Amino acid sequence: MKASRLASAILASALGVGSFSALADVAAPQDIAFNGTLKINVDATDIAHRVFRVHETVPAQPGPLTLLYPQWLPGNHSPTGPIDKLAGLVVKANGKTLPWKRDPLNVYAFHVDVPEGASSVDVEFQFLSPQDTRQGRVVMTPEMLNVQWNAVSLYPAGYNANRIQAETSVKFPAGWQYGSALELAARDGDTVHFKPIAYDDLVDSPIYAGKYFKRVDLDPGAKTPVFLNIVADDPKFLEMKPEQLKLHQNLVQQMYKLYGAHHYDHYDFLFSLSDKMSGNGLEHHRSSENGVGTGYFTEWDKSAIMRDLLPHEFNHSWDGKYRRGADLATPSFNVPMQDSLLWVYEGQTQFWGYVMAARSGLWKQDEARDMLALVAATYDKGRPGLQQWRTIQDTTNDPIIAMRRPLPYRNYQLSEDYYSGGQMIWMDVDGKLRDLTGNKRSIDDFAKSFFGVENGKWDVNTYTFEDVVKTLNGIAPYDWTSYLRERLDGHGPLIGGFEANGWKLVYNDKPSASAKAVETRVGGANLTYSLGVSFGKGGDTLDVLWDGPAFKAGLSPGMKVIAVNGKEFSSDAIKDAVDASAKDKSQPIELLVKNFDEYKTLRIDYHDGQKYPHLERIEGKPDRLSELLKPR
Repeated sequence: MKASRLASAILASALGVGSFSALADVAAPQDIAFNGTLKINVDATDIAHRVFRVHETVPAQPGPLTLLYPQWLPGNHSPTGPIDKLAGLVVKANGKTLPWKRDPLNVYAFHVDVPEGASSVDVEFQFLSPQDTRQGRVVMTPEMLNVQWNAVSLYPAGYNANRIQAETSVKFPAGWQYGSALELAARDGDTVHFKPIAYDDLVDSPIYAGKYFKRVDLDPGAKTPVFLNIVADDPKFLEMKPEQLKLHQNLVQQMYKLYGAHHYDHYDFLFSLSDKMSGNGLEHHRSSENGVGTGYFTEWDKSAIMRDLLPHEFNHSWDGKYRRGADLATPSFNVPMQDSLLWVYEGQTQFWGYVMAARSGLWKQDEARDMLALVAATYDKGRPGLQQWRTIQDTTNDPIIAMRRPLPYRNYQLSEDYYSGGQMIWMDVDGKLRDLTGNKRSIDDFAKSFFGVENGKWDVNTYTFEDVVKTLNGIAPYDWTSYLRERLDGHGPLIGGFEANGWKLVYNDKPSASAKAVETRVGGANLTYSLGVSFGKGGDTLDVLWDGPAFKAGLSPGMKVIAVNGKEFSSDAIKDAVDASAKDKSQPIELLVKNFDEYKTLRIDYHDGQKYPHLERIEGKPDRLSELLKPR
């Protein structure tokens, strides 16, 4: 018995498992072609019950067969395949129902024995999509739906996902239209048949469909088309002004000017404007899933804080889908991922999402600076956990650790800070490149050298940390290994890139328009940089800054503030109290709070007034930030 088998047998005995075969016994994926084509048919018409009904035919040979439900999902970077919502599984061969068994140590694997004389198995199941957000992301409403193929398909173990071919069809509710990177083969009434595609590309090609649908050309006349496919709760939300269309068309051109190449044969933004279907931001190679509220176009003046979403997800076609960390690129959806390079994948994409929102005109420059100031403040004073015990590098494990579950003290625990913390590191890199080269080279040069290669290819081109360093050295020789590791593994503030580019972070008592918009979105008051607390609607305590004034006074997340200085809680009341305490330093701020069924009074000894972050020019230094943000 080999050592690995012996260890497994010992483990089986310790767990009370009767035999080794009860352990996760799933064939590893191999780089060999699967013999045959999966046929996957989805009925998406049961919008009343929010149920997707799946029929699938899997070519098979007599003997053991293992079917896998995708577990490790690209873009989620984690084992979050919604296996809990698969129901009604029935497997048949030659019309006879076959018994199946779920692997007890790999619950995404289903074992079945294919009988003699059978050349395929027929699989039926339902995907019971969430009825409300407590169960997960809502993907089906009376007006729209989102087909994600990882949720509505099984595939055979033992093969790399790109070596399995699939033919698919979807039956939509009557009269609905759809958007997808999948290519049309035929349409039979409300059933759409798609051209064959490799299974890994199928999972990377979701669908948005809706009763109210609009398709907009973002690059008219181009050989490589780019479309914005919009579904909405009501036709009025589809209305787009010509100047709004122009800004989204600018986005495509600014991306091309940055990278000088693209990695798709066509691209489809999938965009939902809904207060019913859950919001989303999920990248794919030739498309992206994007979801915001209904007023994106019709309440344009109020939607600025959402306008970096499309730039962010579009950027992922270059960064994340084409160039991908080597430890994140896996041969199938049931091989564990490693996320060590998410500070590039997500961090630099977060950086370019903001920059491209500005370069395209989706944000004005002052809006971009205000949004950057909010991020900078987070990594100046808003993440005590970063300064005390965690690192940006360690947060790349968060998709596996927390899977975006709510956290008691996010500012202390940290949660996926490779996004915005990574963004600050890349801002710093831009400033350093400019300093080293007398402003002749910048992060634009890195982007083009690293991501803007092999125009038109849309496979996966992997990289390592050493590849990142090598590319930076090709632009400006320096000890980039130490430079990056100090920031990834260190505990200091991450705002040096602003001063290098001619701006500094300051705090005053006037919230920016962006800060006000964030407060409006949550319906409360963000006093993180004064009292050390943010409030939601009706006095709900959303977050309390670890060791901040409110924390030291005894306030914790989950408590509800009933009154402030003897008056009913409101956002204005708490801000007035902060202002009053700054004028009369002898008086603390008094809160009546409810904690479970108990009421108590807390006194916060704080007297420095409201504080909100802003970026301010440094006299005598070149304004390289404005240069970074201006259109090319």
